[in-house]
Amino acid sequence: MAGTCAENYQTSGVPLVTGMTYKTAMDFPSVNPAAALDRVSRAVLAEGFVGVNIEKQLGTLTAQQETTGSGRPQTLRVVVRPNGKGSRVDAVFIVPQGQVAPNMSENLCRVVNAAAR
Repeated sequence: MAGTCAENYQTSGVPLVTGMTYKTAMDFPSVNPAAALDRVSRAVLAEGFVGVNIEKQLGTLTAQQETTGSGRPQTLRVVVRPNGKGSRVDAVFIVPQGQVAPNMSENLCRVVNAAAR
């Protein structure tokens, strides 16, 4: 999957009617997976997520945020894995039924692109 984060962005579900899933992925040919995961985890913390769980050996990060007052959290999952001499970063943001998440392409790409900074 080559291309920019925005080009790889996908969404599924019907806003407010069903749960929504937003996802994207991007390759970073010259970024070590451990460094990419560290950078992405700092970006997730800066975005205000809570319950951040990082499994360095698996290259995974799970975090939540609750912004609607409903008590039903929105979940972010990021997987960083080796890809050639670099890394591939996949991100999925899951929103429960009845909730909306505006600007998800921009928000997810900000987290994914942090792998290169």
